[in-house]
Amino acid sequence: MTFTELRRKHPRFIYESFEVKEEGGKLSIQFSLTLEPDIIFHPTLTIPIETKIDKSIIDLFAFHLGMVECISYWKAACPVELVVRAGSLNQEQITFWHDLFLNGLGEFFYKNNIDFTQKDFLRISSSLNPNTKYVIPAPLSRDLVLVGGGKDSALTLELLKKSGHPTRPLVLNPTRAALDAIKIAGLTNPIIVKRTIDPKLLELNNMGYLNGHTPFSAYLAFLGLFVAVLHGYENVIVSNEASASEGNVMFHGVEVNHQYSKSYRFEKMFREYAQKYLTDKYQYFSLLRPLNELQISKMFSEFPQYFSSFRSCNVGSKTDSWCGKCAKCASTFLMLFPFVAYEQVISIFGGDLFTKPEIIGFVRELVGLGSHKPFECVVTTDEAKLAVTLSIKRYQSLGKEPPRDLLNIEKEIGVVDERVLSARNNNHFVPEAYLKIL
Repeated sequence: MTFTELRRKHPRFIYESFEVKEEGGKLSIQFSLTLEPDIIFHPTLTIPIETKIDKSIIDLFAFHLGMVECISYWKAACPVELVVRAGSLNQEQITFWHDLFLNGLGEFFYKNNIDFTQKDFLRISSSLNPNTKYVIPAPLSRDLVLVGGGKDSALTLELLKKSGHPTRPLVLNPTRAALDAIKIAGLTNPIIVKRTIDPKLLELNNMGYLNGHTPFSAYLAFLGLFVAVLHGYENVIVSNEASASEGNVMFHGVEVNHQYSKSYRFEKMFREYAQKYLTDKYQYFSLLRPLNELQISKMFSEFPQYFSSFRSCNVGSKTDSWCGKCAKCASTFLMLFPFVAYEQVISIFGGDLFTKPEIIGFVRELVGLGSHKPFECVVTTDEAKLAVTLSIKRYQSLGKEPPRDLLNIEKEIGVVDERVLSARNNNHFVPEAYLKIL
């Protein structure tokens, strides 16, 4: 079915309700979502708890997690109407969610060639918010850190060792890489959350319903704040860098960014929303926001204990490996090559990826020689250009001949901005005490 046919067949999407059960030291939440006329989804979430929390507070955060869940299921047919019955939103909140749906699904719209800028593309309705006041318990001065298994969160764990603050990891559907990073950092007792996608969504995708990238980090933001309140952690710390704010392509006059929910814009809007409608006693921020990906890679190179453990490749995620053929592998290899010993970087990726034509193709896109930047969590164009130059210098310092394809790229990119490696991004929300750690 085409986009238009799906919209006609499914005119409304309804966030019906959510149900919370507490048993065995865990909160179990089941959401009820309806793609009219007759498709019902029941995604679930399980969160460990250690103390009693008022039910109204749990319901507040559970409702908001359900709003984020709606994005993944609504996109299957993109109904014109989204009706919120599980809770209530005022107009300012509706504006926030409308913005997140459209910007967070930018890549999805681009790849499915959907003009999301048309008038009344999405209408969100809800009963009027009664502005209920919630008494959120005061937190302790300690940090909850989201860990995904890549180099960025590993670096955050190492940097936080210097803060003196008690630190506890939070992991959603943990991978081997995430659990290993926690152990290597010397931390114990991670908070492990389990999220389950309703298999009906996958069935619909196989039938030809729409599918694509969703703003996963927005889910992590709401989840992180929820878990922080449940466990009394003042700071929810993530590892999104300045580079995440650079988009991939313009589409219908709007910048599409694969990493939108990792961007500074989303972080700012989420903080403002959370402080007004959830809690102002806890805060969410990215520790690495003042840095770019190239700087982070240089810093990460100082912690070889993670080299054999960390993973970022989505293609190889099911086999816990680096596929060596995708844009993510190309970007990560390009970032680490100038700073990690040659034998080590070859060991990490199973070979010199600069000798692979498919990787060179992605490097060309990364430096701006393609139609657009790859839709992956990758570096900015300026960082990629400098990394190419630094990689060639690394080959030469080792007495090795740089691959011809890499030399050709260097000739085409022209002037390289070497200030990238010393730049600091001032658009961040990192508290002063944590800036000193950086």
